[in-house]
Amino acid sequence: MKLASLQALVAAVEEGSLRAAARRLGVSQPALTKMVRELERELSATLLLRSTTGVVASAQGKVLYEHARTVARELDTAVEQVQQLGGRMVGELGIAAVPLAVLLLIPETLRTFTREFPDIRLRIAEELYIAQLTKLRTGEVDLAIGPIPQGLPAGEFTTEPLMPVTMAVVVRKGSALARSRSLRELARSRWVYTSDAGATGYARMLFEHHGLPAPPAGAVVNSTLALMAVIGSGDYVGLMPMPIATHPAAAPYLSVVPIAEGHLDLTIGVVVRGDTALKPAVRHFVSHLHRAAHHVAAGP
Repeated sequence: MKLASLQALVAAVEEGSLRAAARRLGVSQPALTKMVRELERELSATLLLRSTTGVVASAQGKVLYEHARTVARELDTAVEQVQQLGGRMVGELGIAAVPLAVLLLIPETLRTFTREFPDIRLRIAEELYIAQLTKLRTGEVDLAIGPIPQGLPAGEFTTEPLMPVTMAVVVRKGSALARSRSLRELARSRWVYTSDAGATGYARMLFEHHGLPAPPAGAVVNSTLALMAVIGSGDYVGLMPMPIATHPAAAPYLSVVPIAEGHLDLTIGVVVRGDTALKPAVRHFVSHLHRAAHHVAAGP
């Protein structure tokens, strides 16, 4: 099974067109078609379903596509690591970061890191809840920045703490819920979760820490804007990093509820896969993250 043929399949599936896939790889359309058909003959399976509008992966094609994409990603990582170990700091870093990290750590980190390594391209994705580490496990990102998850499998990941963070209970400005003084008073309210159905999440951690069952999810969101919009426009309750909840952009619309139990204290850290921890660009980026965290702690 040739790597070029796998790359042809990946391009065809992602582009949805043999012509566009050939253009992306810089080959002729007949050459790309030949590579895909060689794969199909080798596996005795139809990998692409062709129509007048383009191509889509068959069931067998989807299986091979997922594995081929992983192979391509791992090969790109290996090439970059070899180049970086040889002193050529080139390539790409994928970063998943929670909103607080995007607000407080990423700007300073980018300022110093890109000045030292201008040929490393950075790809940053905001994640409200990183504990499942899905993108890190699949290799879509090289590192994740957020509250360090509990119970990580030994050896699979490497973690380093960066800074403390308080997750505050917040409601809409002017809501009657703002007069609540305990979690019990909020237990029957509609809570906004940042992971599916609240099966895992910060609200569950807060309630269970105080021996209370977590309330059911009234809404589930996957972006900071959606979280602020849902809480700020209705009688919902949610958890939000204190620096964001009290930020001038959010403070006119949100109130922090002064619950007697106190808010949820977490540690923002960086998590990398154990097998990529030695990648020079990753090591350098983590070092710059620590500098940024120190800069934030020192204040203006």
